[in-house]
Amino acid sequence: MDYYIVDTFTDALFSGNPTGICIIEKPMTDKLMQKIAQENKLSETTFVQKIGKGYSLRFFTPVEEVPLCLHATLGAAYVLHQFLAPTTSTIHFESKSGTLKVLCKENKYKIHAPAFSYSPLSATKEMVDILGIQPKESYCSRDLLFLLDSEKEVLTIKPDFEKMKSLSYGLGVVVTAKGTESDFVSRCFFPKLGVNEDMATGSSHCILAPFWASRLKKDVLRALQLSPRTGTLGCEVVENEVIIEGSAVLYLKGEIQIH
Repeated sequence: MDYYIVDTFTDALFSGNPTGICIIEKPMTDKLMQKIAQENKLSETTFVQKIGKGYSLRFFTPVEEVPLCLHATLGAAYVLHQFLAPTTSTIHFESKSGTLKVLCKENKYKIHAPAFSYSPLSATKEMVDILGIQPKESYCSRDLLFLLDSEKEVLTIKPDFEKMKSLSYGLGVVVTAKGTESDFVSRCFFPKLGVNEDMATGSSHCILAPFWASRLKKDVLRALQLSPRTGTLGCEVVENEVIIEGSAVLYLKGEIQIH
């Protein structure tokens, strides 16, 4: 089985978010896909299979399958566009979150994804203890979203990942603030999925982009994820959709031996 590791939401190797891309020719059991993801030890391993005029996508963290992962979608589009279907300018992926359309041009990829709604939430003492800081505002969506005072607070926050696993709200935790050289910054934590800090998280920008578009009164935004590897994302909010743009870099091409 052909296997690629791609650094996403970056144009420089060893930055952005690495993802594993497996190209499969026939269906594979969930158990085997999970074992491969666990062996790979990346935040997500993606399984890509040709179906009709498009492709199916399955996303696995080291501990479980997730319905949506946009950095892995970007990685899959990069592999197809650069190596397997170079004349394709539009790719349609079928995922458990529905159809994801990706527009490909040179090394720029625009992913059309659903915008996530969010609602205000009072931060509990447990949440404040986990963050180690009092957020300015708190919201609930797919993930818990906390607005902090400054980019510096986002950069220096040291949450308690073990306690974060026990939160009853949210798949993950996202902290954000207005940026100094970008429209906004963020960091994203998913210890429930076996990923303490994700390096560049496309799906969390399905929450972040509408949130900041509303606050900044602009629909096109530049985002910076302040992880140790850093990720750069372009975001555009169009009605109930977020278009997330990024680049990618190939790290490895090889073969997984399944006997």
